This record gives sequence, C-alpha cells and structure tokens, in this order.
Amino acid sequence: MRIFVTGSSGFIGFHLSKKLLEKGHTVHGFDSMNKYYDVKIKKERLKILKRYKKFFFTRNKLENKKILGQSILKFKPSIIIHLAAQAGVRYSIVNPEAYMNSNITGTYNIIELAKKINIKHLLIASSSSVYGANKKLPFAEIDKTESQLSIYAATKKSTESIAHSYSNIWKTPITMLRFFTVYGPWGRPDMALFKFTKGIINKKKIDIYNNGKMYRDFTYVDDVVNGIVALINKAPNVNQLGKIKNDSLSPVAPFRILNIGNTKKVFLLDFINELEKQLKKKAIRNYMSMQQGDVKITVSNTKLLRKITNYNPKTNYKSGIKKFLEWYLNYYKINKK
Repeated sequence: MRIFVTGSSGFIGFHLSKKLLEKGHTVHGFDSMNKYYDVKIKKERLKILKRYKKFFFTRNKLENKKILGQSILKFKPSIIIHLAAQAGVRYSIVNPEAYMNSNITGTYNIIELAKKINIKHLLIASSSSVYGANKKLPFAEIDKTESQLSIYAATKKSTESIAHSYSNIWKTPITMLRFFTVYGPWGRPDMALFKFTKGIINKKKIDIYNNGKMYRDFTYVDDVVNGIVALINKAPNVNQLGKIKNDSLSPVAPFRILNIGNTKKVFLLDFINELEKQLKKKAIRNYMSMQQGDVKITVSNTKLLRKITNYNPKTNYKSGIKKFLEWYLNYYKINKK
C-alpha cells in the first residue's frame, strides 16, 4: 500500500514508518523537524528511514496547507496515518498557540485533504489525556470526556470532534487512536523515562511530581505500532453498528475511537525503582507537588481494540525499561559500569 505518515521523524512515527517499510509498503513521511526537543535525534531517525528505497519525505509544517496538499496529492496514498502534533502537557501551558496551530489547524488540513482524495482510511493520533479528570477506571472509549485538564488534552479532544463531524458529513472513514504513555528506544527526550535515565546516570536530581503518587499505563512502542498496523485494514463502517458490545463506533458516521495501551497500572515509584535496579545506580529524588494540567492515574481498557484486531501487548514495563536502556546506553555511548 501507499501510506502517508505525518510525524514520521517523531518517536512513534519513526517506529511505525520503519515497520511499514519492512512490510514492503511505500511510505511518504511528512515532518516539520521542529525544535521542541533535540533535532539531532529526529535527524538520525530520518536518516535510518531514508535507507529504504520506498521511503519519501517532505519537511514542512502541517499548517502549510499548500505544501501538505502537494505532498498528499502527488503521492496518492490509500491510507493516511496522522501522528504529527505539538506534544507535551506542560509546554501547552507556556505556549498554547503552538498547540492551536499544529494540533487543530494542522489536523483540520489533514482531514480536509483526506476528504478531497476520498481516502480509504484515516487514522489520527489522540491521547489518553482526553480522559482528564475522569474517575472511573480503566478508561474506556465510550466514557464521557468533558473534563480535560490541559491545553494539550483540549486540542486533542477538539480534533476528535472535528474528525467526527467530517466523517458524518463526507463519510470519511476515521479512527482516532488514544495512546497511553508510550515509551521505548528512540523515545522523546522530554518524557519521564528519558529524563529519569539521564538524571540518574549524571547524578543529577530527578523531579518526581505529586511526591511519586502517580500511576501510568506505560505502553511499549512496539505494542503501539503493532496495534496501529493491525488497524490499517479495519476502517470503521456504519454497517458494523451493534455487532460489538461497548463499541465506540458512531451511530451516524464511519468513525471510531480506540485506546492503545498496555492495560497495566504501574506505580511511578516502582517504575523508578526498576530503572535504578537495572542501572545499578540510585536516583537523587526531588519530590514535588502535582503539576498543573497533569493527571494522577491513567490506565486503559483495550477490549474493543482486542475484539477488532486481536491486539495483545507483549511487553511489561521491566522488559521495556531493559530494551530502552540497551538503546540509550549504546546511543549515547555510555558504559554503565
């Protein structure tokens, strides 16, 4: 297939593009290569992808509808997987405009172009953060989501609503993917595992919010990618309505929301303890209060995804940390002994 992937030099986008190329698909990547975090790691991810003959690439912003449109219309994809976004809960408090531009305007541009070329299936990255202040656990796709706690989460929820409207009016098949705390090799330097590892190795303080009383559904990147790949040929169809219990399929549109998570609630301090154990170093812990926009607990219900694709996450957090550290120590040429 011909698959257009936005955010192809990003963490998940890189792993997904690589997997698709290994399966023989033709991939056109689109990425702004912005400086939200170290561009060097983005360039190195891109360098790996460019080794594949069936990989093509355009560097630009999602907001540039002209260039984005030219790239999509020329490539003629049958599938679009839209992963590009301005990430980060905390940065959204400092610079909300970046989220309005990239996440809302950028996603609108993608949906509009997908409609224009009559795409077979558009998959769009959302986030577990849309569940916001929800108390019912684990989070299920059919739960109400009306209490987002950050600008980032609000923009992700907004794109879900916009996508549903388009799907209803123009019958564009759209699947929204709510990811749960994705981690692994080639990860984002602004995320917890990366920051904790760097701090422990360099004997620097690591900031632990809410005094460590946090739980996360840590999901290894390969499990996420396998979930996405399995969904490519599973475009939602209104004729499926009522066939699956607790389906999030819209009653009026070929539109569905799906969680992609590990389904295990991991205590943050257990996560840090395991990291210390594997590094054979103690962290200098800086316990802090809860940060604005953050949530205490995330844990996914992925029964719907399993019914549709036989999704079965295989990597527990201890194995995931081991794989991440093997990559990290090699990438930064660190001898942990």
